[in-house]
Amino acid sequence: MKTNLSKRLGLRIKELRIAKNLKQCDMADLLDMERSNLTRIESGKQRPSDENLEKIAKILGIELYELFDNEHLKDKEDLVNSLKDLLDTLEENELRYLYKTIQNLKQLR
Repeated sequence: MKTNLSKRLGLRIKELRIAKNLKQCDMADLLDMERSNLTRIESGKQRPSDENLEKIAKILGIELYELFDNEHLKDKEDLVNSLKDLLDTLEENELRYLYKTIQNLKQLR
């Protein structure tokens, strides 16, 4: 079953695997699974078992919770909504500073 969580988890696993310069076939071997299963996990079509999540984290040299650190994988709509929530918590002077920072970033493009 493909869900947004499964998709994000899969993308995160793939991102971390690539960052460690691990080929998909090598990681699948370390997990003692077929490469096609790892492909389905990374594409979000299959959710890994708890046991495999622990193995993946160990292979990647990270803590288990880091597999779920995927804030940077949000789509544009999610990012805008998250920003709106954050903006509501800022003081006026912080908002002014952020506004100027964004203006400067736009000028750099």
